[in-house]
Amino acid sequence: MVMEMEEGVKDNSAVSTPKSRHTNQSRSLLPIRLLQILLLLLVLTLGISVVGIHMIKFLKFQHLDPVAPTTLISMYDHGTVALDSFIRPPLNVWHTMNDSELLWRASMVPRRNGYPFKRVPKLAFMFLTKGSLPFAPLWEMFFKGNEGLYSIYVHSLPNYKSSFSKSSVFYRRYIPSQAVAWGEMSMAEAERRLLANALLDISNEWFVLVSESCVPLRGFGFIYNYISGSRYSFMGCADEEGRDGRGRYNIEMEPEITLSQWRKGSQWFEINRKLALEIVQDTTYYPKFKEFCKQPCYNDEHYFPTMLAVKHRILLANRTLTWTDWSRGGAHPATFGKADVTETFLKKLPGAKSCLYNDQQSQVCYLFARKFSPSALEPLLKLAPKILGF
Repeated sequence: MVMEMEEGVKDNSAVSTPKSRHTNQSRSLLPIRLLQILLLLLVLTLGISVVGIHMIKFLKFQHLDPVAPTTLISMYDHGTVALDSFIRPPLNVWHTMNDSELLWRASMVPRRNGYPFKRVPKLAFMFLTKGSLPFAPLWEMFFKGNEGLYSIYVHSLPNYKSSFSKSSVFYRRYIPSQAVAWGEMSMAEAERRLLANALLDISNEWFVLVSESCVPLRGFGFIYNYISGSRYSFMGCADEEGRDGRGRYNIEMEPEITLSQWRKGSQWFEINRKLALEIVQDTTYYPKFKEFCKQPCYNDEHYFPTMLAVKHRILLANRTLTWTDWSRGGAHPATFGKADVTETFLKKLPGAKSCLYNDQQSQVCYLFARKFSPSALEPLLKLAPKILGF
């Protein structure tokens, strides 16, 4: 019986073994499933975190100023940043800059030699006027056929409205201006304003200041070659004795300007780009002249000649290209009308008793002349093709 009972026990053990194995297998699979669930939760958590970060960034961008992304898209998608945008001259010389902004902008200059594009140097004609240009038809004849070699800038009284047609070379060439008083610093300021506007065109290499009573004495080609071929700029810088020279000097200008540096010259000049930049960027001599050069000291006769003679004397020809007649005396030169303009009169104007061109004696000393009254226009138009060469 004992043996039978033992065998019975053994049999029962044999029958229960598969069930025990199944339980053990279930216990071993439980940690794996738990690990899978934990991994799944980790992946879901990371996914939700990434989505949340992107949502936060998106919501933040919604509160930014919309101008920034628009500007970036405009710059890169539409190619606005190109060399052309820096070198192309403005079609219209009008702008909204004040004098401080204009002079600052005009004083910018490349520091690298040479140009990465084909540059045709131009003559910038700067007309300092009260308003109208009575000799505009003569100047139109002068400029005709020389497009691309010149540019025009006109400074008039602020309230003057020009009426030139689109076909005129003077159309939209009036710059933003200020009131000008004869003999005051405002005259030199107007000249600096003209230079600054002309400097905005990087192709302008030479700068000629004329008035509404000035006329050209030669054809455009001759004048272009004469100026471009000169080693000097044409501005008087004489050390003149007497009341109208050194007598106008004010000792309060020291130490920036001494009596030995004081110079005098004609208001009407022609200078190159290097000297034009010197004038518009000047902050040393301008305050001294503005404060201490009062009538009978005239800034337009002393400011530029003195400043340029101090710094760049060897670059100046010490003479003007604009002829005037001071033989009658007085504060203003002689004015010529219709009866004065004859063939003989015009033939005599370009010459002088003595002048140098590139350190050699020359028979041509003047390229422009003044003062002419509006009545002189008719004979000038008639004689220009024969005598003046245009």
